[in-house]
Amino acid sequence: MKKIFLLIAIVFVFVTSCTNDDNYEYYDLATPVMLSFDDLRKSVDILPPIRIEESGKIYYYNKYIFVNDMYKGIHIINNTNPEKPIKISFLKIHGNVDISVKNNFLYADSFMDLLVFDISDINNIKLVNRLKDVFPYYYSIPQNADVDWRSLNMQNSVVIDWVITRERREINSDPLYYSNIKDIAFAESGNTTGQGGSMARFKIVNSYLYAVDSHSIHIFDINNLNAPTKLESVHAGFDIETIFSQNQYLFLGSMSGMFIYDITKPSAPQFVSEFRHGTACDPVVVDDKYAYITLRAGNFCGAFESSLQIVDISDIKKPVLKKSYAMKGPYGLGIKDEKLFICDGNSGLKVYDKTDVNNIVLLNHFNDINTFDVIPLESHLLMIGKGVLYQYSYENNAIKLLSTFNLN
Repeated sequence: MKKIFLLIAIVFVFVTSCTNDDNYEYYDLATPVMLSFDDLRKSVDILPPIRIEESGKIYYYNKYIFVNDMYKGIHIINNTNPEKPIKISFLKIHGNVDISVKNNFLYADSFMDLLVFDISDINNIKLVNRLKDVFPYYYSIPQNADVDWRSLNMQNSVVIDWVITRERREINSDPLYYSNIKDIAFAESGNTTGQGGSMARFKIVNSYLYAVDSHSIHIFDINNLNAPTKLESVHAGFDIETIFSQNQYLFLGSMSGMFIYDITKPSAPQFVSEFRHGTACDPVVVDDKYAYITLRAGNFCGAFESSLQIVDISDIKKPVLKKSYAMKGPYGLGIKDEKLFICDGNSGLKVYDKTDVNNIVLLNHFNDINTFDVIPLESHLLMIGKGVLYQYSYENNAIKLLSTFNLN
């Protein structure tokens, strides 16, 4: 009897294993971590320094560096001595991507809300205002994973994180609950200002804050610094990623091109012109004659080849391509005088002399580092990479490393 039972068990295991091999597959499942609107709006906090998880954009104001930790908050660094920066605190803000500062008031997004902080005492930062529901609510779908849609409750909650687990399912099972949608985001319903990098979505110009999402320019009157007023938003196109200002113009970088808006009437930006290029990720910086655009290929960026494109804007109504240079995988860029700084991803920081845009000259190449964005200050250069802050001094036709600061 025991032998018969053992034989049946063996046959069952064999059949089951064959069934597993034939009818089942393994996949990565992304389950959202949800937070209610009420809890989100109670969660802002000032914490001691913590390690960074995913370094994002950088901002400089009054000898302090603010480093975004993607969707988590802002690391605050005392940069009085650029050779020895010191982490002093972490401003916890769920859903934060960008900031701008004017006269000791810091503006930060938190998903659909705009927050205002008084940072006049950097050791005693205070939340002084919250404008609710002034931005569309966007959440990003993880790449290379299927989403558990049943766990998404968008009525009164936001997605603050994703948990990825390895799961097993029957091949050709119902995709309604677990579907792989890659690379898509869904939308629901005496002045002193700081300086951001080229990847910024926030920009303060005089008494107005301009914030872009993928479709619109959101305009805030900040004459009353601690109580900004939301004005009408302007539909500006599709896949907008960055904003830069020069004179009376806003330059918007999008995945399809550069859009130029006139802010002579600051409360109502007016479309002037556009420069179209192939689909690619696209920050832009500008001097008096040219716009400098990095196009990054691969992944969801679309393009097959990465490049630097220099666009003649001497006739602001008719921007035209002047010159294109091949790059490896560029992100942010910056300009100071005749120097052009390009963060070429894993290819490192490249410094060019742009005196002759038809023949830019490579002055320095700091390779073997990951690079994301730069801020060319008057005194020195700031650059953020993957969890690392770099600072460089300007020296004639070259630059020299001042410090490397690990944010982890």
